[in-house]
Amino acid sequence: MSMPTIPDITPIVSLTRCETIELLLSSIALEEIGLSHILNAEGEKLQAFLKRRDHCLDDYLILNHSVNQTLRTIVKSQMLLQFKLEDVADLDDRCECTCEKSKHKPKKEDFHNFYDPLRPEDHKHCREK
Repeated sequence: MSMPTIPDITPIVSLTRCETIELLLSSIALEEIGLSHILNAEGEKLQAFLKRRDHCLDDYLILNHSVNQTLRTIVKSQMLLQFKLEDVADLDDRCECTCEKSKHKPKKEDFHNFYDPLRPEDHKHCREK
């Protein structure tokens, strides 16, 4: 058997750091859209199953197991996407980009979307009890 021939490909990629971060965020968003389509398909599968009345208990248990496994897989994917998003956000915070878009970027302190266990103001509810 002969060895496969691999063509000599030398791609030239000329993306700025900001463009790379935007592509990473877009890929995360597209994965989220894909997961939403899977969730929608599971819902439609359940609705189609429940419209028919000729099922025994085993049919319900099998369907329940199938949907449960799919939901568990989606939750795992969501956790990975959260990690990716946090890593990309960290890259963006450390970015000293000089492109036009970054000049209007708000500081990290302006965002309170993520729970930060090291910030004391996020623990006010703990002291109130």
